[in-house]
Amino acid sequence: MTKSPGLMPVADALARILDSLTVLAPETIAISEADGRVLATDVVSRVTQPPKAMSAMDGYAVRATDVVNVPTTLTQIGEAPAGGEFDGEIGAGECVRIFTGGPVPRGADAIVMQEDTDVASATITIKESSASGRYIRPAGLDFEIGQTLLSRGTLLGAREVGLAAAANVPWLDVTRKPRVAMLATGDEIVRPGDPIGANQIVSSNGIALAALIRDAGGEPIDLGIAADTRESLLAMVEGARGTDLLVTMGGASVGDHDLIQTVLGERGLEIDFWRIAMRPGKPLMFGKIGETPMIGLPGNPVSSLVCGLVFLKPALGKLLGRADPGEAIRTVRLGRDLPANDRRQDYLRAKLDLGPDGENVAMAFEAQDSSMLRLLTEADCLVIRPPHAEAAKKGDLAHMIPLR
Repeated sequence: MTKSPGLMPVADALARILDSLTVLAPETIAISEADGRVLATDVVSRVTQPPKAMSAMDGYAVRATDVVNVPTTLTQIGEAPAGGEFDGEIGAGECVRIFTGGPVPRGADAIVMQEDTDVASATITIKESSASGRYIRPAGLDFEIGQTLLSRGTLLGAREVGLAAAANVPWLDVTRKPRVAMLATGDEIVRPGDPIGANQIVSSNGIALAALIRDAGGEPIDLGIAADTRESLLAMVEGARGTDLLVTMGGASVGDHDLIQTVLGERGLEIDFWRIAMRPGKPLMFGKIGETPMIGLPGNPVSSLVCGLVFLKPALGKLLGRADPGEAIRTVRLGRDLPANDRRQDYLRAKLDLGPDGENVAMAFEAQDSSMLRLLTEADCLVIRPPHAEAAKKGDLAHMIPLR
């Protein structure tokens, strides 16, 4: 078991975690089940859309040269409904009734909207000119057969699965969901709803992190709460065998009852690093136990969730092969002065308001104690203060992680 000395910068720690992980194997699923999954292979269109020139309006297919001077009259020689076609060719002085999505007949090169016509039996009076190509969607306007529409690593949502369906792709190759074993530690915590002893508190970490894991595309496996004994921890960690990632909560700092490093070392835990230059969340650990990567999160609920956003969510993105595994970082104006920072990167809980110019303004809460989970729930973002940052003024630009 090895330890990295000192406090590791956040960026270095995240890079070490991501570099050590590899993308999981793909699986093939029906497109109807693909929402929220990550593409493992590119999606290539199996059709051209539209397959031929189509009308964008209800009206009449005409030759543009016949409607240069209006009003003029044309003879209707047929219809071209959506899902059907006019099996003929338009000649001089002729037109075809056409509907939105109907194929443009041979010989026609423009559409006149029905509102710009008067109809008297088969004689159609055209009241407005229409230039060549007007209201016609050419074949392949959207995409063509063989065209790559979605790239591997894309997170699939409603728009993406809709596009794949339009391209006549009924099955998709997606990355298998990471199976994440979760193990809380500590005699001082109990599950929500269980009897609470005189010196115990209710554990929120497992519930919150399971939700984060599901939102990030993984499958949480709750191993429960291990007591502060060697036997309990060794017995419960066996449930992590065969999973893709082990996440422990608590037991990673330097107290006499923090057993993760010492006890799991007996099971072959090799620590890459622990202790990060960040606040909240300094006692974060990363390593491997056998072939299973392990992230040891702090036991403090706020620290655990912030570290989950900064490290666990990107780790799941890497396992899934996402093109953008890292958490989104955006720019924001500060709504109040902030003091100079020390050597640890701060993640300040803050509300977002709209400034007078329409820009987002982040108002950091005055209280930032890591025990205050309520403030994390009320926050709209985490304002990032780099190590040794100078004092900042209201109106200065800063980086932030959006939470909503």
